[in-house]
Amino acid sequence: MNIPRLVIAGTSSGVGKTTIAAGLIAALRETGKRVQSFKCGPDYIDPGYLTLAAGLPCRNLDSWILSRDSLIELFIHAAAVADISVVEGVMGLYDGRGQENSGSTAEVAKWLRAPVILVVDVGKMSSSAAAIVLGYRQLDPEVNLAGVILNNIGSPNHLRWVTEAVTKKTGVPVLGYLPKNAEIRLPERHLGLVPAAEKRELNGSMARIMEQVKSTVDVIAISRLAGTAESLPLVTESLFPRKVKPKLVNIAVARDEAFNFYYQDNLDILVARGAELKFVSPLRDSSLPVDTHGVFIGGGFPEMYASELEANTGFKRALAEAAEAGMPIYAECGGLMYISQGITDFEGNKYTMAGLIPGWTVMQKQRVRMGYAVAETLRDSILAQRVFRPLGMSSTTFRPPASWTPTAAISPSPWRSTRAAGEASSSARTPTAGRLLRSP
Repeated sequence: MNIPRLVIAGTSSGVGKTTIAAGLIAALRETGKRVQSFKCGPDYIDPGYLTLAAGLPCRNLDSWILSRDSLIELFIHAAAVADISVVEGVMGLYDGRGQENSGSTAEVAKWLRAPVILVVDVGKMSSSAAAIVLGYRQLDPEVNLAGVILNNIGSPNHLRWVTEAVTKKTGVPVLGYLPKNAEIRLPERHLGLVPAAEKRELNGSMARIMEQVKSTVDVIAISRLAGTAESLPLVTESLFPRKVKPKLVNIAVARDEAFNFYYQDNLDILVARGAELKFVSPLRDSSLPVDTHGVFIGGGFPEMYASELEANTGFKRALAEAAEAGMPIYAECGGLMYISQGITDFEGNKYTMAGLIPGWTVMQKQRVRMGYAVAETLRDSILAQRVFRPLGMSSTTFRPPASWTPTAAISPSPWRSTRAAGEASSSARTPTAGRLLRSP
């Protein structure tokens, strides 16, 4: 299948991938193209900016969690109805797990047979950029490194020196640049960028980024490059049913400024298999929708809205009554924080949450852990049967204190989590109460 596509990769995190990808997507969209965006890895924040730029929900492509066929199936499912697809990488191009770089941007690019554009921050170098590009091109000949975009260019002379060095020494064309300009940088927070759902003034920032990309990046050449991608291999479809099932259940999904970390494909698969999604706000709504059969509370930054969440006693009471009645409730990441007894923020202030599981969430000044984990399902649950299943784990800055342990009231646990291959195992278990399930 011929689908125009390309990957925007970087030499490392923080080189400007999201800014450039978002600006490029917005610029392509302005030409009248329907652009489908994707993000490599277990990321919820960057996709918000790509969604804003494209006007379509961004999708995640995680080659550590997904098999090759499943990843390609998800890609085709969304990309087949678009004119062009842009995939933003994660971390540096070759950063993944182990020597095989499992889960890396390079692996995704190879599976998708997509050309790669490498973003290089040249703010503190000139001709040395050629050595970096040459190394990235030669490390894996199976990666189609087809272009470079330079970030933090300081002057016309700086641009000329870097461009001449890269093109002459590596043969890789320079397709554009961004100048040193704080006005087009995206806002950051303790886990990366501030979620787009929280920044109502972002339309102005996105417009400035788009105009900059249109001015200094060869959008037409990049569009042509995407059209050179090889045909995708045929894969067996298994995630989406061939026909959308009629409505079977109503699922309340928490979505507002505090909770907005969701994989769009997960929501689409729920709908395709018979769920009607009812979006609710734990910040503003006082109850669950009528005829709710289950609740899904995703991740986000509830610690930034702890006071408002604490004050909304109506929603917390409705959630507690639903749990008491045996309604299936699944909460992950920020959702887990919300269904705990409470949140202690960075300044030590305490805020009472829903209290569906024992223990308080305590925010830390530094990341506690970052990486993947494997969860062994010890018994059947609302999510999985008794099998091994890999789960993606994003970086966290909260930790359960010593008091956070499964008790007799919430045992036996359906999960035992371990670190991913090559890491020490953990005896941590995921608590459950009736049909309540949480995931870190």
